[in-house]
Amino acid sequence: MKKLVQTLRNIWSIEDLRSKILVTFGLIFVYRLGTFIVLPGIDPNKLSALSGAQSGALGLIDAFSGGAFSQASILALGIMPYISASIFMQLMTILIPQMQKIQKEGASGQKKINQYTRYLTVIVTFVQAYAYVTYLKGLGKDAILDSFSAYFWLVTPIVLTAGTLFVMWLGEKITDKGLGNGQSLIIMIGILARLPRSFVQEWNAKVATGSGGILVFVIEIAVLVAIIMGLIVLIQGVRKVPVNYAKQIVGSRQFGGARQFLPLKVNSSGVMPIIFAQAIMFLPTIFASFDSTKGIARLFSDPRDYIHMVIYGVIVIGFTFLYTALIFNPKQIADDLKRNNGFIPGVKPGQPTADYIGSVMDKITLPGAFLLAIVGILPGFAQRLGVTQGFASFFGGTSLLIMVGVILDSLQQVETQLLMRQYDGLMKSGRIQGRANSVSNAVI
Repeated sequence: MKKLVQTLRNIWSIEDLRSKILVTFGLIFVYRLGTFIVLPGIDPNKLSALSGAQSGALGLIDAFSGGAFSQASILALGIMPYISASIFMQLMTILIPQMQKIQKEGASGQKKINQYTRYLTVIVTFVQAYAYVTYLKGLGKDAILDSFSAYFWLVTPIVLTAGTLFVMWLGEKITDKGLGNGQSLIIMIGILARLPRSFVQEWNAKVATGSGGILVFVIEIAVLVAIIMGLIVLIQGVRKVPVNYAKQIVGSRQFGGARQFLPLKVNSSGVMPIIFAQAIMFLPTIFASFDSTKGIARLFSDPRDYIHMVIYGVIVIGFTFLYTALIFNPKQIADDLKRNNGFIPGVKPGQPTADYIGSVMDKITLPGAFLLAIVGILPGFAQRLGVTQGFASFFGGTSLLIMVGVILDSLQQVETQLLMRQYDGLMKSGRIQGRANSVSNAVI
């Protein structure tokens, strides 16, 4: 306890770090305040139909927006359109040679890509806004005021687009002047906003079953803590490939000759495979006329179904290998090593090095993919064991991955600030490693 208090004092004594923390909390407070402002022409007392119809991809959007989607807030679409545009631009920089050239231009190239992403965000938001208007006209038609109905189609998309752009701006400000990746923090705050209510619902459900229910609740909390610890290991797990650098003598000084390591992440694809898998599992329900009670729609929409778990797990494993292949380039790493006079002991430079790195990556991606699939289906198992649906979503899946990844990233930045000023780190042994490819890199 004394160590914790001293660490908090050290954090607060650093003016720059204190300023970053205050700015971050201030902007997050503004975001959360905006999620409670209802769209013009909506009666918030008649929105119960929206909150009871969240499943599949809509439930994921509502989770990421902190409930703003089901509350018909001006920030209902949240940061999701920006994420979609960012993912698209990220894939384009991998697949299109012209975009690769722009990316290699350094800061100016990244500025162009960011500008393209913002333009694409506006387009994506407008499309999603009109889809959301249709959704409100269907399920929430009783909540739309009759006096505003004629203007609803025109005003609502404009307000929703402005809201998303405002959230995007908040995220960029947090990234520039705050602590951590702004977009990732906004998503995490939206997910955490559901935790207290889910926690209370689970507690009430277990208390209602009698004295034995309290013991079950304590066991659930212990299991949740164990899952989080395992997820931290999965996110931080790396395979260290030894790399030697040849000695170089420039004038009277010697460079190189050091032995370093090339860290290869076990889960280099981050949360992306689970997001893609959830999107694919949601598609059949659309073509089945939203029938969620029988047939193929139930199979693809019920996370408790064993067949659903198998299909979901296979999709996650497949996308893990696919996305890793897209973002990880062994050839480029081999060329960089060769350019810097580095080599892997026992492996020839050039193509043999690329083949070796690729084979190592394939070997560690396989267990990482299986573990990621297990994380994805854990909420379904939790529901089968009697956990309420809201609380079960925190036992794995996208929500838990994002939460753990973002928290690790933020703690790593705090620890870096402490070590730069010769304070002790947050841990007595080792350092927090953050994410190489979780939300801030793989999603955004």
